[in-house]
Amino acid sequence: MSVLIAYGSKRGGTAGLADMVADAFRQEGFTVDVAPARAVRSVAGHEAVIVGGALYASRWHRDAKRLVRRHAGELRGCPTYLFSSGPLDESAVQGMIPPVKGVQALMDEIGARGHVTFGGRLTPDAKGFVASKMAKQHAGDWRDPEHVRTWVAGIATELRPPMAKGA
Repeated sequence: MSVLIAYGSKRGGTAGLADMVADAFRQEGFTVDVAPARAVRSVAGHEAVIVGGALYASRWHRDAKRLVRRHAGELRGCPTYLFSSGPLDESAVQGMIPPVKGVQALMDEIGARGHVTFGGRLTPDAKGFVASKMAKQHAGDWRDPEHVRTWVAGIATELRPPMAKGA
């Protein structure tokens, strides 16, 4: 089974999460393509799609939003899951964080099967006025590979065809 993982990332943290998601799917035996959301021209040829976006001020990365809107018709007919990255603390592994309003609206539009929020990453040398100010007190990496693997394992179970009786 082929899975497309597309992501919107400004500083590379969400791109890194997309790679973690891809690795976890490969460990589950899936074929995986990973691409920046802005580079995806079609989702055809994939049996499932994962779209990830970084959160900035409770807004999902615009490339991820655009991909979902541009391919909404195709995504409605394909198992689709979304992920967000952003919290600069342990909150993402301590409990489920619901999707922000805009992501929930996209999920409703395409009938997405699920969503998860993963911890984010902010490097000490982050560029930009707001990011550099935040980095002085909140630099760190809260992306949790085990959280990613657990989420992917659940999706893999949903996507695999049931075993034939007597097999």
